[in-house]
Amino acid sequence: MAEAQLLALIRTAVRSVWALELLLTMKGQPERVWSTAALVQELRASAKLVEDNLALLAAGGLIRQEPEGFVYGPATTTLEEAVSALEAAYRQRPVSVINLIVGASTDNVQGFADAFRFRREED
Repeated sequence: MAEAQLLALIRTAVRSVWALELLLTMKGQPERVWSTAALVQELRASAKLVEDNLALLAAGGLIRQEPEGFVYGPATTTLEEAVSALEAAYRQRPVSVINLIVGASTDNVQGFADAFRFRREED
């Protein structure tokens, strides 16, 4: 899978290393229905952090919410392949993947900041 496709996945649904770790934890046990509390304990993260990332992953079609909790299950084969490629890249080159995530986040922050940049009027 091309780096551009991985970057697209990162920009849309996997916006932090926490989100990636959450996704990969769930992918490791795809049949398990995860409660928020179980994920908080597994990742040693705050409930707010887990809840926010679960919402992003669900909106991105990477997990689904069921009455009992959350289950790993990309909505399409393409998303499944993208997650597998992202996992492989993260296992082989973790620093490169982290840099992609941080870079995508920085691009979003820079774009937001640029929107408020004052421009000098041309004379």
